[in-house]
Amino acid sequence: MSDQKRLVIIGGGFAGVTLAAKLEKTMPKDWDIYLLSKTNFITYNPLLPEVIGASILPGHVQAPIRLILKRTRIRMVTVDSIDYQSRTIHYHNNRAGSLGFEQIVIAGGVQANTEMLPGLNEHTFPLKTVGDALTIRNQVVERLEQATIHPDQEERKALTTFAILGGGFSGVETAGELEDFLCSAQRFYKNVEQQDCRVILIHGTDRLLPELSEKLSATTLKNFEKRGIEVHLNERAERVEKGNIALKSGKSIAATTIVCTIGTTPHTFVDDPAIPSQRGKIVTNPDMSVEGVEGVWALGDCALVPNERSGSFSPPTAQFADRQAKILAKNIVAKLRGIETQKFSYKPQGMLASIGHNKAVAEVFGVRFSGLIGFMLWRGIYLLKVPTLARKVRLFLEWNWAMFFPPDIAHLGFKRSGED
Repeated sequence: MSDQKRLVIIGGGFAGVTLAAKLEKTMPKDWDIYLLSKTNFITYNPLLPEVIGASILPGHVQAPIRLILKRTRIRMVTVDSIDYQSRTIHYHNNRAGSLGFEQIVIAGGVQANTEMLPGLNEHTFPLKTVGDALTIRNQVVERLEQATIHPDQEERKALTTFAILGGGFSGVETAGELEDFLCSAQRFYKNVEQQDCRVILIHGTDRLLPELSEKLSATTLKNFEKRGIEVHLNERAERVEKGNIALKSGKSIAATTIVCTIGTTPHTFVDDPAIPSQRGKIVTNPDMSVEGVEGVWALGDCALVPNERSGSFSPPTAQFADRQAKILAKNIVAKLRGIETQKFSYKPQGMLASIGHNKAVAEVFGVRFSGLIGFMLWRGIYLLKVPTLARKVRLFLEWNWAMFFPPDIAHLGFKRSGED
């Protein structure tokens, strides 16, 4: 019988993979590291809007986990439940299975909440995965194809009206990319006028990108208004119908394609009375351990991790997930050795958002950038963070290619031969 002990990480996102990579170098040899994930690749979510706008190929925002991790044992499975008393994880793929553990880290992230509003699931397109981004891209191309052959001008205008719910990073970047794509692609559709292609952004507070300074939020709004992107601030959706968004203010906005970048919900295995939670997220101690359950840790989007520096919970961003993973790797090893763990404390280096037209807004180390300089900074920083050298080179070449050539307007088929 093996004397090897098991540390299991649930979640193959940025937090889980970064943690596994760090533990591979420091975990004692008598410990096996397992990573359980629905997919066998990591997705760099901040670049998903560029997949929608055909600025980059979908493969450029993904990297196979097995190319990044060497010592870790990877299982592509869906976790159904965790029995903390018997220290067993229950999962399924093509069949049901289970895995025992001595230490467990929950880094499963969150998933889109398509039940947040009436009609959201039926009439909107979420943006959480590469599949979501490709589906939206196909929808945009399909609407352009439909509009160019429709005999009625008003119907053509309706077909080329696109709305985005949410003015955070994902919503703003999607709006910018979508407007760029429509401007570049429209000339290939003879019956579609550029002024008929509308992009509408709906946000519930008084300014876009609330995580950034008011000045950069104002810069983004001014840029969007100049480009014709319609921004509705202080407006919240009450329900979504086919081709229409009903707002709480009593107004309504017509759009045949609606993209939703708001609303998340935890995975089912997170909702467990054995562990403390708040707003659907696991509440951790300052060192990312979970109160009341020995050997359980949590980080990333699925966790509320106190930040010692700010005195508040950490925001759900890749920057914080990366830092949490590095500190948690040290804390797990310290715990096994009986050494005191350290509290999570981090001051963010900055925030960046692409707004289209080779422009971005950024705040790095307290210094604000916008326009082309901000865009170059945005691309440089994200290029460094994309995993594996091969992906970095491919992404760099693709970005430069896209600057000189029109976007790919091919409708990508996902159907097998013989399907309608």
